[in-house]
Amino acid sequence: MSEENSDAGGEFEREPVPESAQMGNGKFWGMYAGEHAAGTEFMIGPLFLAAGASLSDLLLGLLLGNLLAVLTWRFLVVPIAMAKRMTLYYQLERIAGGSLVKFYNLVNGLLFCFLAGAMVTVSASAVGVPFEISFDVPESFFGLSNPSFTLLVVIVGAVITAVAAGGYERVARFANIAAPWMIAVFACCGIVSLTQMGATNASALSEGKFWSDAIAFVQEKNGPGTFGFWQIVVFAWLCNGAMHFGMADLTIFRFAKSKSAGWAPAIGMFLGHYMAWIAAALLLAALIKLQPALVVGEDGKVTANPGLLAYQAIGWTGIICVVIAGWTTANPTIYRAGLAFQGMFPRSSRTAMTLVAGVVATIAGAFPNLSAQLLDFVGTYGTVLGTMGAVIVVDFYLIQKFGLRAEYAAVTGARINAAVLIAWVLPVAVALYFILAKGFFAAYAVIPCWFTCGVLYLLLSKMIQRSPAEETIT
Repeated sequence: MSEENSDAGGEFEREPVPESAQMGNGKFWGMYAGEHAAGTEFMIGPLFLAAGASLSDLLLGLLLGNLLAVLTWRFLVVPIAMAKRMTLYYQLERIAGGSLVKFYNLVNGLLFCFLAGAMVTVSASAVGVPFEISFDVPESFFGLSNPSFTLLVVIVGAVITAVAAGGYERVARFANIAAPWMIAVFACCGIVSLTQMGATNASALSEGKFWSDAIAFVQEKNGPGTFGFWQIVVFAWLCNGAMHFGMADLTIFRFAKSKSAGWAPAIGMFLGHYMAWIAAALLLAALIKLQPALVVGEDGKVTANPGLLAYQAIGWTGIICVVIAGWTTANPTIYRAGLAFQGMFPRSSRTAMTLVAGVVATIAGAFPNLSAQLLDFVGTYGTVLGTMGAVIVVDFYLIQKFGLRAEYAAVTGARINAAVLIAWVLPVAVALYFILAKGFFAAYAVIPCWFTCGVLYLLLSKMIQRSPAEETIT
């Protein structure tokens, strides 16, 4: 191990992971279970109901979308991760150039911090229930909640940051301990909610009146909306687009001993993004049926308070689960953000940069509207970050077959590979225009942007790269 990596806690930020540091499959199953049966589920599940998704579309759409996500991790990310064994950030630096990757790392780290911040909000919402500290969602996107809730966010954010700063081993250990219990609690939430609504037999479940009544109540308060089958499929597949299509989980799977570790996301997708999303949605449906006044905020609109939903179903167990669920999502997300920031300042320690990421995430968590907009946010950050993954895939599989140099920046010493810059920025800029100005469903943009980026990178590399004999090897 190099001295640099020894100082950084053995995380191998700028060199391939050696065989001695590789991990067995269990570490990955536990981490993915903990990360994806976690805090976001308490927010995203109710949002499906609020958006008007039918129960049949939700059940079938999530099944297909999550299967596609697992296959993408296994067959797109893992082969490259095990061949290179580098972090996303260092691998991209060798292709795109140090200056460009510093900008990408800034965007990457900030977006991961915003996602982690939403999970800090979720955990704080649960901590506030026994203290009767309300989870107020202001009208302004950048509005703060009440001072007491903001203080809770600071406390929870500090604890989460301390765990993430310990490195991947601590993150994985925390997830392994928490995941089995959390999954059981999510299942209990769904079962209890169905019982509270009287949906305890096949007839009531197939009729789905408990679901349609809840949708009618939400849309009466919040306005009409629809969320169809293919939207559900695409969202389930691409809500983690930055992790698989965007290759962020190269950073995780570089530690894998076996390619079979690539099936580990299945536990997160089907117990988290399937069972847990549906269970969380049922929590909102049950509370609407039993105590509708509790879900209506001061503005007259329905607000999903994760802590309150879980508490009304299963009491203190629910509160504890929401707190820990927020932690197990935020921990690896802050870890990834810390590595992104560390990529901007290679001489800095990963621990210091993780602490910086934790501070940014905590600040983001103080704005509750971020967590309330998760359906839109995760699609947008998947578009922005996921698109760059096409550059890595093309560079690994295709670039040399076209007579071009792989890892062009490392070979030539270029600080900015213009082919990468244009191929990434151009499709993302077009997509953001349609998302922000035209209301285009954000998750729909991930795949078109990804393929466009890959094609542009290949074509522009053919135009820009000099012949190997003309290049200066550094």
